[in-house]
Amino acid sequence: MPDAFIFDHVRTPRGRGKSNGSLHEITPVQLITQVLVALRDRNELDTSFVDDVVLGCGAPVGEQGSDIARFAVLEAGYAETVTGKQLDRFCGSGLEAVNTAAAQVMAGQAELTIGGGVEAMSRVPLGGAGGAWFTDPQLAFHTHFIPQGISADLMATLYGHSRTDVDRYAVESQRRAAFAWANGHFARSVVPVKDVIGLPVLERDEFLRPDTTLESLAALEPSFVEMGEKFGFDSVAMQRYPQVERINHVHHAGNSSGIVDGAGAVLVGNQRIAKKLNLKPRARIVAFATYGTDPTIMLTGPSYASQKALKRARMNVADIDLFELNEAFAVVVLRYMEVLSVPHDKVNVNGGAIAMGHPIGATGAIILGILVDELERRNLATGLATLCIGGGMGIATIIERV
Repeated sequence: MPDAFIFDHVRTPRGRGKSNGSLHEITPVQLITQVLVALRDRNELDTSFVDDVVLGCGAPVGEQGSDIARFAVLEAGYAETVTGKQLDRFCGSGLEAVNTAAAQVMAGQAELTIGGGVEAMSRVPLGGAGGAWFTDPQLAFHTHFIPQGISADLMATLYGHSRTDVDRYAVESQRRAAFAWANGHFARSVVPVKDVIGLPVLERDEFLRPDTTLESLAALEPSFVEMGEKFGFDSVAMQRYPQVERINHVHHAGNSSGIVDGAGAVLVGNQRIAKKLNLKPRARIVAFATYGTDPTIMLTGPSYASQKALKRARMNVADIDLFELNEAFAVVVLRYMEVLSVPHDKVNVNGGAIAMGHPIGATGAIILGILVDELERRNLATGLATLCIGGGMGIATIIERV
């Protein structure tokens, strides 16, 4: 089986996902187009050699729908022969897109591909795609549907993580992200987003709140109390987990992932195309996996997906130097470190989505790229990127530096 190598990756800064966010006036297709242009130009890429572009999107509707990948390829001025495909695996879409692009290479059916994702959450709201799980009472009843915020609070209750625990994690995420930006850790891979006349509108992640403290977070009210109590979702959770007497609501805007706009992409190919186009492999994709878990608690999938990928790679947790786990909610990371016995100094060393935001369809590609850069910066060998996914799933990808 041919190896799939990562040659390069690019991402936009993440803008606040509201109408007053810096990227609100930039359409989704323009967000990802600017990433594709940067990936082409900095690698002096003859795009006629690109076989396919695979993009994830968590709300593939409206101006993000109808196979945005193909039209971003055309808008970016790539060769007309380059195809595009859009996919949706909720929060795991961006990493799934990279894995799908890599799978084509590993199967010998492509030589050069791009995997990535885009989400303009200020323009296409979270949940805008609808879906049976949210609208079909029979399905919701059968699967004990609860919103993700209730799932996070259920996890915290079940596994004994207090409000102080999740707030302390959030403060550290902010501290690490601010330090990383101040010391240029993202400089190599973040490209400014420009407006229609070529002027930069955003050059760095704007969601950060580096002045966050435990005291400032303590002043915030839990976000999911009314949803859980007034609308009955706490009762649904306790039907599924009768050992829980009461849901302890600990999550709020300060210890949950931020709603943002953003895009990212990863250039993947085999050794033959590397030699032909003078591309330098930076990392090899070793293995990837997905795993399904209980859809009610929903957010426990990353540890299972990671273990599955490690088994597939004939590795164990101790073989991994750095981990990137999407900070959907603080408890997701706390539980992951607990289950796999991973120290915090190996996980999200540059902060995560609590500090910088979670552009749903793009995040997986973004954190994989961050992992590549950080392995190089620290002169380490192996990394694992993973995300929890709506509906009770997890996804993980293992890479090693070349």
